[in-house]
Amino acid sequence: MLPLLVEVWRGNAVESAHHGSLAVLDADGAVRAQLGEIDSPVYPRSAIKALQALPLIESGAADRLALTDTEIALACASHSGEPRHVQTAGGMLAKAGVDPGVLECGTHWPFDDIASRTLAARAEAPGALHNNCSGKHAGFVCLACALMERDHAGTDLRRFARGYVQPGHPVMREVTEALQSSTGFDLTHAPRGTDGCSIPTYGIPLRHLALAFARLGTGVGLRAGQQRAALRLRQSVAREPFMVAGSGRFDTRVMQQLGERVFCKVGAEGVYCAALPERGLGVAIKIADGQARAAEIVMAAAIESLLCLDADDLAFMRTFTDLRLKNWNGIEVGALRAAESLRTTLPSS
Repeated sequence: MLPLLVEVWRGNAVESAHHGSLAVLDADGAVRAQLGEIDSPVYPRSAIKALQALPLIESGAADRLALTDTEIALACASHSGEPRHVQTAGGMLAKAGVDPGVLECGTHWPFDDIASRTLAARAEAPGALHNNCSGKHAGFVCLACALMERDHAGTDLRRFARGYVQPGHPVMREVTEALQSSTGFDLTHAPRGTDGCSIPTYGIPLRHLALAFARLGTGVGLRAGQQRAALRLRQSVAREPFMVAGSGRFDTRVMQQLGERVFCKVGAEGVYCAALPERGLGVAIKIADGQARAAEIVMAAAIESLLCLDADDLAFMRTFTDLRLKNWNGIEVGALRAAESLRTTLPSS
């Protein structure tokens, strides 16, 4: 059985438990901490959006279209579909000269309750811009603009971008190459599925995901263009952390509190990745039962342990690693806690 990472307490007894795996590596590939299975492929899903955004910067597309920090941060996002997210994604497409009809991410209601209720109250249906991946896909369209100008000058962008989610499209080939080079993992024979937003998702071991995020945070092991891209992505997100998630969400709250000290990103099915630039470390997590709440606890425990935090920052992170649970009457009924086995495995700063 995989090691225990998170306990769910009700009263004075453990009601549920979450098991999983964790890898902490430096940019040279040295393992600083590990629990569970770190060499079996997992689908990282949305946790690697920053890696997938590297070509947007490296290709020169972001500069050509004068993308702002807000727009670059949104390209790394799993956003809540709040008005600012939607408007920013639409603005990125407008800079490329196309409308939201070019997006191939699909449509769903905003994650944010207020945004969803506002749409419903207006008798409006959500569109592709409300999709949590619309910023990433807008970034893909901006990348398509640069690739078209480089290799297919004179072609209509809408026509060139069509099918950009397919593995063989020039856009997705660039994205896949960036993922392979940053992780150092051969994707040729890796498990491959289709993500929720229709792009390919590849099975990559936690060891290689943590390595990629150590590289993202330091630039070590990346080619020069990717080094510059990684720095710009991190700086944009640190300046605009709201864009990466949204109101009240873990990624936004942690990066608002800690700034450039942390880049963290949630993925589906209990995956989480982070770069800790000042420590030169990358973190990758997989919760076996796919619970996002457990992955947040583990990531918070890693940040709490691996960074040297002052009293205020430590108290802030403790609200995640020892999360008090209340019922609908506001009565405290239990807690979500990082397991002792996790705390003792993580090295201290």
